[in-house]
Amino acid sequence: MENIIHFEAPFVVFFGDAKDPTFAKTGLGLAQWRPADCIGQVALPGCGVDAGVPKYSLAEAKAAGARSLVIGSAAVGGRVPDNWVPALCEAAALGLDVVAGLHVRLGSLPGLAAAAEKGGVRLIDVRVPPPGLPVGSGRKRTGMRLLTVGTDCACGKKYTALALDAEMQRRGLKSDFRATGQTGIMIAGRGLPLDAVVADFLTGAAEMLSPDNSADHWDMVEGQGALFHPGYLQVTVGLLVGTQPDAIVACHEVGRHEVDGWDGFPLPSIQQLIDRAVTLGSLTNPVVRCVGISLNTSKVPAAERAAILAAYAAASGLPCVDPLVEGVGPIVDRLLQEFPQ
Repeated sequence: MENIIHFEAPFVVFFGDAKDPTFAKTGLGLAQWRPADCIGQVALPGCGVDAGVPKYSLAEAKAAGARSLVIGSAAVGGRVPDNWVPALCEAAALGLDVVAGLHVRLGSLPGLAAAAEKGGVRLIDVRVPPPGLPVGSGRKRTGMRLLTVGTDCACGKKYTALALDAEMQRRGLKSDFRATGQTGIMIAGRGLPLDAVVADFLTGAAEMLSPDNSADHWDMVEGQGALFHPGYLQVTVGLLVGTQPDAIVACHEVGRHEVDGWDGFPLPSIQQLIDRAVTLGSLTNPVVRCVGISLNTSKVPAAERAAILAAYAAASGLPCVDPLVEGVGPIVDRLLQEFPQ
């Protein structure tokens, strides 16, 4: 059972007045991975986020052919700021479906349901788990699985899993991207919003997300949260136990030293992350191991990239790449070496 999400394309992403790209990863991810469908962006005055696509007013977006407005940014806690609501109501009244992957339900926002009825459009909440999720069983399943884990949230787990799936399919190998968060679900069109699942059912939901499969099939599971995060570690634990990963890839943004938004909480080293992930994952899969490191080097001068990648590789003995620069080929090579079919 999967939560199948569908919304109409083409669409525009809405960033409100967001200042920090970290909290705009949904819109940025959609512009990156669905470029043919994302025709533009809409923002309020003071917005500091730019997805690199045309900028429209709501009326201009409708005139350009947009059929949906996707809320591409979120505040901590998944709420919608009050000053965004008038723009969402205007979009609905103009005839744009409004799509969100937030914890708050769109229909609960003042005036939005009435505006949607007036415009004859849908309010689509992506972050809604399906009913009837089971408690985790711990039963060993057939097939192979890889889970991306991170030193923090929003450090490259989704992009890495997408890139790994694309590389596996390019090589003619059996692979599926398994989405666990709102952006991944919007990109893939299917998945389970793990961070919206009641805690008792997290591992069961992760088991459903990565079901029995053929022996040579890989699920590339999008990681969520972070094991050293004081607010969002629980979903990572559920994924490590429930997906029973055979392999993990450790993800990190170079230059980030503290948990983003949680001052005073230092990030772990890559080795600390690997050790803790392997310890927790071994509860349901004793052979779990790390097969690579994925670095987000977007804030690193280009002249320093190669030396940084080489240093991480030398310290860990693992292939180390930036998936959006040189791709993930070396990690897939290591994966196939560690787990020959």
